[in-house]
Amino acid sequence: MADAVCDGRARYSASSLPVSSETPPDQIGPAANRSPEPHRRAFRRLKRLWADIAAVLALPHACVSDAQAAYRAEKDRAVRAQLATTPLRELRRFSEGRISYSAIESAAIRTVGSVMSTSPSRLESIRGVGPKSSARIHAVAKRFENDTRRELKVRFEIGRRPSEQTELLNALRALDEARRTVRPVSPRLEAAKRRIDADFADARVAVNRFRRTFAGPRRKERSRAALQRMVEFLNEPETAALESKIADIRSRLEKPRSGQTAIWEEYTSRAATYNGLLAEIEELEFGFEFGPDRRGRNSLGDRQFLPADVANRIDSFDLDVTLLGASLRGYQDFGAKFALLQKRVILGDEMGLGKTIEALAVLCHLRSRGASHFLVVCPTSVLANWENEIRRHSQLPIPLRLHGDPREQLLRKWIRNGGVAITTFGTLPKLDISTIDIAAVVVDEAHYVKNPEALRTRAVHACLQRSQHALLMSGTPLENRLEEFRALVNHVQPAIATRLRPHQGAEAFQRVAAPVYLRRNQTDVLDELPEKIETVDWLRLEDAAADTYRRAVASRNFMAMRRAAFLTDNPADSPKLGRLREIVEEAKDNDRKVIVYSCFRDVLERVHGALGPLAMGPLTGSVTGPRRQELVDQFSTRREPAVLVSQIEAGGIGLNIQVASIVIIAEPQWKPSTEEQAIARSYRMGQNQPVEVHRLLTEDSVDEYMLAILAHKSAIFDSYIRPSAMKDAAAAAVDTATSSQSVQEEWIIDSERRRLGLSPEAEG
Repeated sequence: MADAVCDGRARYSASSLPVSSETPPDQIGPAANRSPEPHRRAFRRLKRLWADIAAVLALPHACVSDAQAAYRAEKDRAVRAQLATTPLRELRRFSEGRISYSAIESAAIRTVGSVMSTSPSRLESIRGVGPKSSARIHAVAKRFENDTRRELKVRFEIGRRPSEQTELLNALRALDEARRTVRPVSPRLEAAKRRIDADFADARVAVNRFRRTFAGPRRKERSRAALQRMVEFLNEPETAALESKIADIRSRLEKPRSGQTAIWEEYTSRAATYNGLLAEIEELEFGFEFGPDRRGRNSLGDRQFLPADVANRIDSFDLDVTLLGASLRGYQDFGAKFALLQKRVILGDEMGLGKTIEALAVLCHLRSRGASHFLVVCPTSVLANWENEIRRHSQLPIPLRLHGDPREQLLRKWIRNGGVAITTFGTLPKLDISTIDIAAVVVDEAHYVKNPEALRTRAVHACLQRSQHALLMSGTPLENRLEEFRALVNHVQPAIATRLRPHQGAEAFQRVAAPVYLRRNQTDVLDELPEKIETVDWLRLEDAAADTYRRAVASRNFMAMRRAAFLTDNPADSPKLGRLREIVEEAKDNDRKVIVYSCFRDVLERVHGALGPLAMGPLTGSVTGPRRQELVDQFSTRREPAVLVSQIEAGGIGLNIQVASIVIIAEPQWKPSTEEQAIARSYRMGQNQPVEVHRLLTEDSVDEYMLAILAHKSAIFDSYIRPSAMKDAAAAAVDTATSSQSVQEEWIIDSERRRLGLSPEAEG
């Protein structure tokens, strides 16, 4: 069985297991022929069962070994390929003493790879290169190779698809399949193995004539009792079910290896899973010294701000992932442990890092420890996503949606049976859950409950106070003011919230919040992400477009000012629409998919009409959650190039759109987090193409003012909520009393009216 799954590296059978005091079955001779036939048959069945259990439990470990071997082969290929194109002169920085590189290059040996493949005698035949120089240059080249091997990261090349990478993908597929198949049944297998281990040595005496002959009365009696227990064990329905399960596992895992096309298509659709497994194998194989700091980097000043006792407990915590159907990366493992140990925390990982899987790991651990009731509170738009993730990645009970007409009936079912209930911020205040002992509450997109006066905020706060574990998740815990972050901390740790004072300086602020807040950024933990290229496309408002903008300013219509560059009377006069079509046309030529974001529906309608059959959507706030997911699925599975047109708030939350590798933002947004969330829908774990982000902006317009406001808000976030090297933040540098949006709009309108020479009385 293991041969089929893991390429023959794990071979377990009753005849090949070593003899030891811990080896249960009879490995040193056949049972005596005079032993009662039923008992001998039972004993043989017992031996087979023990061997099968051992083989199944060993499969994931064997598949790890296979994946490591495939990784080494690919790493060797990648290193050779890089050295073959590295100029020989690069060795100079590793050289000690004089080496005549020019003489070697004159002999047509011009790369590091070629010098390594050249024999010493061939080098020594070159004029000016003797035995010492030959030995020295080979040593220098070897040092360079080792350095390259340490720094080079294996990245799956979708375009070239090298055979070594195909083998590596197959090995990772086998590992993933083995884990997902074996993990759920491993507790039952371990329990059965322990029962066999407990009685096997004694039971063996009862079926072996030689051993019975020389056994004393007590040993004989003990052996008969042990054999009887083993027979009873074999006759239990659970044992027959376990044997059937083992046969099913064997059938599922003895699949032929996927061909090149099939395995690469699977990688494209499940890139996040494969890249996560690759990162794990890379760490195991080469001992990348991630350590706790790399795995669990804390955004508020790194791990150094975590109390030492907390850090030590996280390192030694045994996370039970038996019910989890996904592999955790190191930082996700750290995040789940942090949440479980601290009990009431905010997980602020940047968008696209898999916070949902970390939350599921928390729930699976608690479920394995006997907890029964869990609640997820989230926006309506991600209800379906949560339900799908729970079903796909865990062995938790089927989740129940407490939303819509059947919620009261489903609420009673949840109260009675337990499991995971999912509800929305709007529905939660309508649910009577005051008497339920909830083990853990997960609040997704927790920045929705930053306003203490809002009804949904009060409902969430009351619910959190009744739960032992509280996990708030938000990639944007601060959007406008530091007071918003303090409001979120107050939900889970009021004592810490009272100690958070913005003017105390960034480092002190970080140190206070560290025990309750954990954030990792993509650059910290996702080494496999392709390049992200952000481009600002500055355009001019001329002629008809300038007239459209001027009329909007004159009428003091701020929203019209923001849309003027798109909504000219004649679409052909729109500078932003013209540039957008150029970007889309180039994407079409390169077989790439595009997503266009705007907060204005009429802008989206104009874009949709201009792009014709290429356009899909628009995805707006009025589109239901299931329909949103359906649109995204259609966009993802469409083979030809396509453009998804979406409102930025509707498409920027809860949806994974990795197939889009070009993102166009039609106009600046009020909050940096709005744009970041939208980009993160595509630039996230699982993206396997470089992502281009285009921001369409017009000179001498409202866009420039909004950029300045965005920059100010981003500076606050970067100093306090992201990792920061800032030691002595000046209090005056942080404006916590940010002006209201309406005041800012009026100020921008007045500024533009003065610039355009419009009198206060002028109207459009």
